Amino acid sequence: MLRFIINRLIAMVLTLWAVSVVAFAIIQLPPGDYLTTYVATLNSNGDRVDPSTIEALRQQYGFGEPFLVQYWKWISGIVGRGDFGQSFEWKAPVTTLIWGRLGNSILIEGLAVFAMWTIALPIGIYAAVRKYSLGDYLATIGGFIGLAVPNFLMALVLMYLSFVWFGTTIGGLFSPEFENAHWSLPRIWDFLSRAWAPVLVLATAGTAELIRILRANLLDELKKPYVTTARAKGLPEWKVILKYPVRVALNPLVSTIGWLLPTLVSSSVIVSVVLNLPTAGPLLLRSLTSQDMYLAGALIMLLGVLTVIGTLVSDLLLAWIDPRIRYGSK
Repeated sequence: MLRFIINRLIAMVLTLWAVSVVAFAIIQLPPGDYLTTYVATLNSNGDRVDPSTIEALRQQYGFGEPFLVQYWKWISGIVGRGDFGQSFEWKAPVTTLIWGRLGNSILIEGLAVFAMWTIALPIGIYAAVRKYSLGDYLATIGGFIGLAVPNFLMALVLMYLSFVWFGTTIGGLFSPEFENAHWSLPRIWDFLSRAWAPVLVLATAGTAELIRILRANLLDELKKPYVTTARAKGLPEWKVILKYPVRVALNPLVSTIGWLLPTLVSSSVIVSVVLNLPTAGPLLLRSLTSQDMYLAGALIMLLGVLTVIGTLVSDLLLAWIDPRIRYGSK
């Protein structure tokens, strides 16, 4: 197991390096650069553009340098000093812009993952054990609705119902008086009173998918001979189901942990815009549209870090829940 972890850590470093190269290259694929977008915006607003000023900015930010030179300046700053560079649009250090929003994103998406698993596990097990019952049909209908309704549409419906029925808005993560306050019990309560809406919206489609996957896998396991043998030995029914078939049926779900958080971050972009959430999604979208390459590259890199760490965690969890998986065994 130790050798496996060391090998995976080495592979993680190489993977992150490849992600950084590809991300930096993709950001620069559109014609022009940030200054091109900036000039186009000024022209559309009717403002006069001084060519000498634009050329000075181009030299200052190094837009005239080759790709490898720009990439080396960026990646060496990250590795050597933990400096992700300067945001062109915001005129501020990238680290100052992303840490607060990234923390909000991880918190919201983490709560969404917790809600997904908490809801999906009991419903999926019940739907498989009580196949073709009323509860199974209701879970199936709810799953189809959850998969079919877009997240942003559900967010709009929740905002409308909240305003019509209760006269309140559910946008943002904090009330105005707690926006810049220090963490305290009132601020935590204010956060929880508003965070339920984005958590519910983000968890709906994932919960429906987990229920369907768990139900299908568990139905296959319940038909296998070892389950019949366990029942013949007189084990209690709850132990027959939870100790063996459920553990095996969880394998495909655990293996998806690696890409679950990045998927939630990318899928929450429109939801965050609709609900006015201060998360990383809208910031990533804006940086990509404006070709703010240091800001966009930093956010993509951090999503890559989440992916490789989540993949390692899912592999270790698989070895823990399934005794048939033993890394490093002969």
